[in-house]
Amino acid sequence: MVKPMKSYAILCVLLALMLALAGCGAESKPDTVGGHAASASESGAASREPGPKVELTVSAAASLTDALKEIRQAYESRHPDIKLNLNFGASGALQKQIEQGAPADLFLSASVQTMKALVDKHLIDKERQTDLLANELVVVVPADGNPAVEGVQELRDLAEDAVQNVAIGIPESVPAGSYAKEALENANLWESLQSKTVQAKDVRQVLQYVETGNADAGFVYKTDALTSGKAKIAFAVDPNLYTPIVYPAGVVKETKHPREAEDFYMYLQTKEALDVFVQYGFSVPSKT
Repeated sequence: MVKPMKSYAILCVLLALMLALAGCGAESKPDTVGGHAASASESGAASREPGPKVELTVSAAASLTDALKEIRQAYESRHPDIKLNLNFGASGALQKQIEQGAPADLFLSASVQTMKALVDKHLIDKERQTDLLANELVVVVPADGNPAVEGVQELRDLAEDAVQNVAIGIPESVPAGSYAKEALENANLWESLQSKTVQAKDVRQVLQYVETGNADAGFVYKTDALTSGKAKIAFAVDPNLYTPIVYPAGVVKETKHPREAEDFYMYLQTKEALDVFVQYGFSVPSKT
């Protein structure tokens, strides 16, 4: 009976050791997320830091300010890894900035000529540029009922003595000013209005001059006039007097983020984005 008793004792000792080891294993605590055991993917996600955002600089005509700010909000909400920096100004001035190497990923101009100049210099990708929008030229006057401008209904009325100052964008750098000069020349009024003109750095400054009473009238785009509560449209300039106003958009060749730049370029051509532009008074040119 002695040997069976020894075997039984050894078996009990081994069983006790196994239970002790099992208990120690149960005391080890797994990684937790939110109070429950974390899976491998959850544990990895908790330790990852969000990557830096890709920043795209969009140089755009000043007349696109309101529409593009709304489009930026919609685009960034769907692309949290993208930050859009909007650089607004006169199209001619923005063209010069790009020519001089200023950082830009996309260019939205109010002039076909400025875009063509950059394409010709191989600064805009010829295959990634398109005519995006169209606009109209109008003359605005203060909305406060100034009797001096109540009778302004066509271009020749600007030559009347009651109209003392007419604001216009610098024709050499502001497309709206160039279109206005072209219309006045075709109406044989450019020379006679020279002494009255007040030049502005971009179309938004023209609007500001009229809103503040520093000009009795001004040439702006229809879209700019629709944003103002202090200026009103006196009349639309005859479109036969000036070159059609087309807004091209293109990707800058030297962009450091070609994939992201092209994605936003394509988004600008979607119905969702174009509908925003239309709400602000732009139209979509027909593609031929």
